[in-house]
Amino acid sequence: MSTAVSRFPHLRQDFAASLVVFLVALPLCVGVAVASGVPAELGLITGIVGGLVTGLLPGSSLQVSGPAAGLTVLVFEAVDAYGLPALGVIVLAAGLLQLAMGALRLGRWFRAISLSVVEGMLAGIGLVLIAGQLYAAAGLTAPASGTDKILGLPGAVADALGSTEALASLAVGAGTVAVMVLWRRMPGPAGAVPGALAAVLLATAVTLAFGVPVATVEVQGLLDAVQPPGADAFGGLGIGVLGTIVAFTLIASAESLFSAAAVDRLHDGPPTRYNKELMAQGAGNTVCGILGALPLTAVIVRSSANVRAGARTKASRVLHGVWLLLFAALLPSALALIPLPALAGILVHAGWKLIPFRAVATLWRGQRGEALILVVTAVSIVVVNMFEGVLIGLALAVAKTAWEASQAKLEVIDKGAGPLQVYLTGNATFLRLPRILDTLESLPRDRPVELDLTGLHHVDHACLTALRNWSERHSAPGTAPVKLTERPAEEKGLPVTAT
Repeated sequence: MSTAVSRFPHLRQDFAASLVVFLVALPLCVGVAVASGVPAELGLITGIVGGLVTGLLPGSSLQVSGPAAGLTVLVFEAVDAYGLPALGVIVLAAGLLQLAMGALRLGRWFRAISLSVVEGMLAGIGLVLIAGQLYAAAGLTAPASGTDKILGLPGAVADALGSTEALASLAVGAGTVAVMVLWRRMPGPAGAVPGALAAVLLATAVTLAFGVPVATVEVQGLLDAVQPPGADAFGGLGIGVLGTIVAFTLIASAESLFSAAAVDRLHDGPPTRYNKELMAQGAGNTVCGILGALPLTAVIVRSSANVRAGARTKASRVLHGVWLLLFAALLPSALALIPLPALAGILVHAGWKLIPFRAVATLWRGQRGEALILVVTAVSIVVVNMFEGVLIGLALAVAKTAWEASQAKLEVIDKGAGPLQVYLTGNATFLRLPRILDTLESLPRDRPVELDLTGLHHVDHACLTALRNWSERHSAPGTAPVKLTERPAEEKGLPVTAT
């Protein structure tokens, strides 16, 4: 025993933390799988891989990986479009791509992604997730697109009000959400039980005790759920699946690495090594793809629970994978008792937490441009789809950055006699060119003009060419030509650079 303690000095803390993470992960693994339109066991398999494969690898020592609510919408769309056998191919390809990006040391570049785009992505996912799970909570079939899900909610409410079974199912889902919200206020040992687990247990007990007519999880067995992709799955996919693979890769990677940054702020241990963490996520997704399971990402809910439970090393996340494996192997029939509306309630709660209400309010008060990017990204995901919505958000973020970086000030000084003195300072790019030229072309052509560009930090090729052309043709016949002064490129300090 003393030898074990000396080799694993934090085993007691990690063992206790692993049990907490297991209890948090169990209902979420099952709920994410059901919401993704795949067998419940596949969620457990992904959780197991997240613990036993990703958990063993270097990167972030306390971050926990598994199936994430943030990928639920994307997985559902992929399964609906290409079929369940193709899911393994998509996840496998995404995992290999993550491994390649980690090997090329691209992990740290994900930290350069606009936070507003990431929060907008999560908000859009949350909105679609909530809308879809409200149908599931009432035992109804949700429309396919995000827009139809939201617009169809009034009709779904009317249908639910006319059905006793739908109302009973909806009551179980609403009760689950209420328990999760209120459970954190429970005093004593009961409050230490994860709210999601408590809500599922209570919902299961109530439906069994009172015979509430609700649908429950379908169980087919762990081994039967594992369906490695065969040759048909690889051969049946066209070029259109590449966009889905890229979306899986980018969104899973961004979510994992942003989660790692958040987890680093929760503890004082070794910081995340981003490239190694990206490779660890890639290895996990490669294994998940081979097993035909759900994609995995680092999950902030499980990770923060791990840190707060006192975990000190990666042993806690590995052990949580062991407990998931034992549950899936020894107690699979217990899944069949879980009401589907209870899982829908868990996902509604998870979707709500994905929407950054405080961030939107803060940005709106201080940086409305960033708030606009967040909102446009979220709305685009709901209206179009996940991949194109994120691309729209990224394009808007790049455009905003380029616009803000192109701050040029044009000052005209007229002393009444002599030439007009024009000073252009800041950063002159094509984005500001129309406004600059409008001002310059409004200057009188019958007076000499001195245009001074020495105050510019940067001028792009389009702007410099346009300024030179203007200076050559502005002056009227008989008037001295425009005197254009540029800073020599070799001058020290901040030279004018043409790109």
